[in-house]
Amino acid sequence: MEKAKEWLELNGEETETVSRLTIHPHRAGLESSFYEDFALRGIRVDRVDPGLVTCTFKVPPRLTDKNGNLANGAIVNLIDVVGGAVVHIEGLPLSVSVDMSISFVSTAKLNDELEITSRVLGQRGGYAGTIVLMRNKATGEVIAEGRHSLFGRQHSQM
Repeated sequence: MEKAKEWLELNGEETETVSRLTIHPHRAGLESSFYEDFALRGIRVDRVDPGLVTCTFKVPPRLTDKNGNLANGAIVNLIDVVGGAVVHIEGLPLSVSVDMSISFVSTAKLNDELEITSRVLGQRGGYAGTIVLMRNKATGEVIAEGRHSLFGRQHSQM
């Protein structure tokens, strides 16, 4: 337990950096939230077709771990967002993630350009299943693969 606690603790420089953060109240619909700005800034949507969304994302310093790799939490977040985007219908509430299963296959380094592709596996009632593949755009190496289950009212109305 002590080893885990030690690993999670910030060093002096990290503590100083965090203490300088300013988080303003979010005005929904008028500006991006802290979350959107921090976690999703830089994602580019390249293609949208029925049942398919393809995005590009360059790994920024703010989302890397102590080893310079894209943090696992950032990978999970990107899989959640892109997996949800493929079943989202404009004007309706976002679906809720029910389950995610992610295989972490390799690592992505700072400034690597990633291709993130999400496909609908199927929909039944209010339930939808997607598969998300994250790969290094230059090498084709798979970074992670996620299966994502979502529930939303819009699926049951299709």
